[in-house]
Amino acid sequence: MNPILKIKNLSIAFPSKGEENKVVHTISFDVNKNEILGIVGESGSGKSVTSLAILGLLPLKKAKITGSCLFEEKELFDLTEKEFQTIRGNKISIIFQEPMSSLNPSLTCGYQVLEVILNHIKISKTEAKKEVIKLFNQVKLPRAEQIFNQYPHQISGGQKQRVMIAMAIACKPQVLIADEPTTALDVTVQKEIIFLLKELQQETEMSILFITHDLALISEIANRVLVMYKGNVVEHGFVEQIFNKPTHNYTKALIHSKPSLDVRLKVLPTIDDYMEEREVEKDEHREIRSKRLGVVVSKEERIENHQKLYLKPPLLEVNELATYFKTKKTIVKAVDVVSLKIYEGETLGLVGESGCGKTTLGRTIMGLEKATKGAIIYQGKDITNLRKSERRKLRKEIQIIFQDPFSSLNPRILVGEAILEPMLVHKLYNSTNERKEKVFEILEKVGLEKSHYYRYPHEFSGGQRQRIGIARTIALQPKLIICDESVSALDVSVQAQVLNLLNQLKKEFNFTYIFISHDLAVVKYMADQLVVMNQGKIEEIGDADEIYANPKTKYTRTLIDSIPKGI
Repeated sequence: MNPILKIKNLSIAFPSKGEENKVVHTISFDVNKNEILGIVGESGSGKSVTSLAILGLLPLKKAKITGSCLFEEKELFDLTEKEFQTIRGNKISIIFQEPMSSLNPSLTCGYQVLEVILNHIKISKTEAKKEVIKLFNQVKLPRAEQIFNQYPHQISGGQKQRVMIAMAIACKPQVLIADEPTTALDVTVQKEIIFLLKELQQETEMSILFITHDLALISEIANRVLVMYKGNVVEHGFVEQIFNKPTHNYTKALIHSKPSLDVRLKVLPTIDDYMEEREVEKDEHREIRSKRLGVVVSKEERIENHQKLYLKPPLLEVNELATYFKTKKTIVKAVDVVSLKIYEGETLGLVGESGCGKTTLGRTIMGLEKATKGAIIYQGKDITNLRKSERRKLRKEIQIIFQDPFSSLNPRILVGEAILEPMLVHKLYNSTNERKEKVFEILEKVGLEKSHYYRYPHEFSGGQRQRIGIARTIALQPKLIICDESVSALDVSVQAQVLNLLNQLKKEFNFTYIFISHDLAVVKYMADQLVVMNQGKIEEIGDADEIYANPKTKYTRTLIDSIPKGI
């Protein structure tokens, strides 16, 4: 092998309250020429901070870095900032996780890539613009010349990520660091980005350091993989070896924490289950699930068409619902004549790509968007056009868990007060003390502690904040909960914990869920009934396992084929 990048005995620490908080513990690895090396691990494992150290992007006054990082036999840790600038973006480049926060919203997409080229290559602006258009075509951006003049907010998430890739490869780097470049993207867009990176790597023979929390995704792109856990490399080797014969329990946990496409477990295994070698419950057969939901399925129906006969009326019924938005030039049909039913104690999964209308449908049911036509029937009552006072009363019955718990929590209000507030608004319980005791009880119910009542949102991890969002939602004991991309940005291990929690609460309180996600594997695990949406319309609707096993439309098959399946 011929390494282009050599990391030896790298340690990174940050001073905290007079002590050193060590986040990377003496790790060593090589990145070979013309290869893709994957680094996998959950948040806090040290993978991203390692990449920032390589690029000299850690604050020198705060970070204590020891060890060696050789690039083409040159010690990077000895370089001055001015010397680093000749390498960063030129010979070693990076694609960051969130393109919207990485791109300048006040500058056009083309100008931002143009700026990188002009900083490192001595050519005219006219030649640089031609190079940018060529790069945009190379990363398969549609209408390259038009996007050159567009701002980041005017293009989709997948297109923004392609702009970031164009920027990263503009100077033909020898090493490209891709730090979670597909997190929160649709599975179809994710597959396109992975294919694009592999194609670019083969064309240019650059080396790629691909960082992610998803081991199945690593199998789609990498030659070798490092598994990091709490700042240590716990396992490394070729992808086939790691997948087929993992030796460390943490690696096994990363492989199995993601919902299986073949078996539906009662409870997803977590990191703790594997580290402590606890057994998890086995799969739940379809007949048992149907019985739990109060569904009768005859043998003939099961063989012929898997139809369901329910013994109870629907909790919620949507009849020919449409939600349209007017723009200056056209009418956007976000939800275009949709009908469905959901029954008490059931989880209805809504899946589809960004822009398919699933979130707008959820928001319309909540009353956060106004329906253009059609009807929403809740417990036999039409709730489509309620007055504000009536809608406010209904909020207790129908609640929502948002995708980003941090932005939905007030940073200046104690977590306990945020959970208590809806109880106060809806006049639940007789006194503040009684409400406070209930909050303590709910915090423990979602796996947090009583003492967390007195902390602020910024003091919690992403998974903990999502638990706080769930606690606030269940404080009113609603009948129907809409989960809008509630686990899409979480590590696979934290995602497993939150999904288990949602199922546990559903069993305990008989909640009914509308579970919205672009991740078909997660929706298949959670859902009893599955709705596949595309361009505002329903592509398919039926039993989740049946649709996965026998998809009837090309669109559904594309979604299924795009899921990273591992080796």
